[in-house]
Amino acid sequence: MRFTKMQGSGNDYVYVNCFEEKIADPAKLAQVVSDRHFGIGSDGLILICPSQKADVQMRIFNADGSEAEMCGNGIRCVAKYTYEHKLAKAGEPLAVPDQPPCPASLNIETGSGIKTVGLTIDDNDKVQKVCVNMGQPKLAARDIPVNLPVKEVIEQPMQFLNRAFVMTCVSMGNPHAVFFRDDISLIELEKFGPAIEKHTIFPHRTNVHFVQIDRSTEFTMRTWERGSGITLACGTGACACCVAAVLTGRVERICVAHLPGGDLELNWCQEDNCVYMTGPAVEVFEGIWPEE
Repeated sequence: MRFTKMQGSGNDYVYVNCFEEKIADPAKLAQVVSDRHFGIGSDGLILICPSQKADVQMRIFNADGSEAEMCGNGIRCVAKYTYEHKLAKAGEPLAVPDQPPCPASLNIETGSGIKTVGLTIDDNDKVQKVCVNMGQPKLAARDIPVNLPVKEVIEQPMQFLNRAFVMTCVSMGNPHAVFFRDDISLIELEKFGPAIEKHTIFPHRTNVHFVQIDRSTEFTMRTWERGSGITLACGTGACACCVAAVLTGRVERICVAHLPGGDLELNWCQEDNCVYMTGPAVEVFEGIWPEE
């Protein structure tokens, strides 16, 4: 099986071109290749597949084998691979509110719907940056979903492992729980991350983010990803944190998220209520995984 290792802001996945390869058991394969000691090493597996609805389809499998609906960093890498390996022809420029349009675009089918991405291409016909229209956030508790007796989970007092927290929840096609702290370096992420992820109020589990506000246009975050653990970045999570921070009056709609793996530019547009995320996509290496 031929594969490509790619990363977006340090969020790394093994990518397989399913226009050419057949994967019988992607959940099992994700667990094997993701192992950082005995496998390739990654946060999971992403399959780039033919689509009847869009230019390509992406399927995301976390390191534990569970399938995810959407991955913001992963979709940027899928866009880069699709364009540079000529799996689909790029479409018209993508108009992005409050910033210059992207010169070319692709439509990518995901578990949370079709996402339109804009490509910034250099003189060597390589994709340098990708802007993703991540769609409109969902705030209703039943849509995230969160089993709490409230319509929206905004600044909700909670207790996890007998410690008090204040939680805001957002869905960006997948569930996110956001916690604002003065100093996120003090949070025992490896302890509270899995406890919150698997808490009974989250029927589909949840991604967990701790956020520190730097100024009205910047924040820093740490992430425990559902099914993958501590990761260097989470694109949908950065969007959710932006939405949560705007809702609670902490940042402006156009801001920058600082993640351990790099920065993401975010724009929760008031005009169409969509969140636009812009960041890099990098091909690390290619290889062949031996068939068992």
